[in-house]
Parts: sequence; C-alpha cells; structure tokens
Amino acid sequence: MCPDCEDFARTVLLLGQLSLYADMAGADLDFVDVVSPSLAVSLPGTFPDDSDPAEDS
Repeated sequence: MCPDCEDFARTVLLLGQLSLYADMAGADLDFVDVVSPSLAVSLPGTFPDDSDPAEDS
C-alpha cells in the first residue's frame, strides 16, 4: 500500500474508533470534540486549501 493510502486508511480507522469511543458510557466528549475535527481535516479533500474549519460560517 502506498504511504499516502496508509495514512488515509489509518486516519479513517482512527475516526471510526473515536466514534465508537464517543458512544461509550463515561467517554470524555471534550476530547472527542477536540480530536475529531483535527483528524477529519487531515483527510485529503476534506476542506479547500484556503478554508479554516475552526471559523464559523
């Protein structure tokens, strides 16, 4: 598997695991709220290069 494909697959896996964690009793939802956007924005093509996902629309 190419390095970029490995990174993409690993990031998707982490997002899935984070989603499962968020549904668990006692999950730290502040952690989920901070980490999930960071993982999502690291996926290629998620946002245009000039956008800032932290800004409110």
